[in-house]
Amino acid sequence: MQSKDLVQLAEQFGSPLYVYDAEKIQSQYNRLTKAFSKVDKLRINYAMKALSNVAILQLLREMGSGLDTVSIQEVLLGLHAGYEPEKIFYTPNGVSLEEIEEVTAMGVQINIDNLSILEQFGTKYPNVPVCIRINPHVMAGGNANISVGHIDSKFGISVHQLPHLVRIVENTKMNIVGIHMHTGSDILDIEVFLYAAEILFDAAKNFKNLEFLDFGSGFKVPYKKDDIETDIEELGKKLSKRFNAFCVEYGKELTLIFEPGKFLVSEAGFFLAKVNVVKQTTSTVFAGIDSGFNHLIRPMFYGSQHHIENISHPKGKERFYSVVGYICETDTFANNRKIAEIKEGDILCFRNAGAYCFSMASNYNSRYKPAEVLWLSGEGHLIRAHETFEDLLKNQIPLPVSAATV
Repeated sequence: MQSKDLVQLAEQFGSPLYVYDAEKIQSQYNRLTKAFSKVDKLRINYAMKALSNVAILQLLREMGSGLDTVSIQEVLLGLHAGYEPEKIFYTPNGVSLEEIEEVTAMGVQINIDNLSILEQFGTKYPNVPVCIRINPHVMAGGNANISVGHIDSKFGISVHQLPHLVRIVENTKMNIVGIHMHTGSDILDIEVFLYAAEILFDAAKNFKNLEFLDFGSGFKVPYKKDDIETDIEELGKKLSKRFNAFCVEYGKELTLIFEPGKFLVSEAGFFLAKVNVVKQTTSTVFAGIDSGFNHLIRPMFYGSQHHIENISHPKGKERFYSVVGYICETDTFANNRKIAEIKEGDILCFRNAGAYCFSMASNYNSRYKPAEVLWLSGEGHLIRAHETFEDLLKNQIPLPVSAATV
């Protein structure tokens, strides 16, 4: 997409606005499948928590993707988007046995990540196909907030608890069809990921009827010029070779599964916001926009960086700005960032806004959530309308006049 296209979309649909480029999602999907083309049975399950708009789910379904879900609501959205139950993978954490049972009844693949629920579920449903999430105790991610495979993580069953796990499976006669791991996001060193993969291979040897191995995801994407990213091609070459060799050792051709979220949609996303005010203080020039961390919380929550461009005047003289929002607490998207000269009314574009941006948006300060647009075949398609005051009131029940009087 070009800057002029984004400016036109902001004019057409208003701001703030999320825009997603379908072609970029397709190219990322193709890049991943090509990297693992040496594996005969490969399955991509899109981690929909990254961006769960039904239109995006439909787009990925048409590409051949399955879904990785973490809640019963995501499962329901996936079914609504047209996915067959067997194409949906359910990996919850800390949910009740009742929720897992509800999802099981839908025919979705269950992935269990703790011994207590595993034993309860296996006792009641020994014939239901189950995957087990292993914690390999490996820090493969670059951000501590989103690394989930280390020893202090709440996720997965410790690899050191394998003897106990195996005993539960033997006692309940459970049907274990898969082994899963997820080390976390922003994988910087593929050798560390391959080391974790070896732990998964060793764990898999304890189960004789596996159909697949699920390696999660967490592939890093570039956030700025010359930024490092996961070398998908190199990982594909090395892990494919090792996976194929393991299948020979295991005596059965297994399916290799990945669960990319950010990798597929992050770079496809653009967040557009209008500059309300340019404010000069004694030490800083602030560019205040018509949004805040209620719409894009990652810079405040994770310390993440989103490249910011002035797409209204992209060739202007560069100056240093702190880009801030309109929320009543500290609400800073960027400090002392070099951006083409900004004037009130300009449209700023935040890149890498496809993953964990709208999906983490809120109505904090009673602000409306923005609209979403899909750029497909050279046209902008509205896939979520901008919220209205009626949306804020929906499901609220005011007190009767008599009860409201103290």
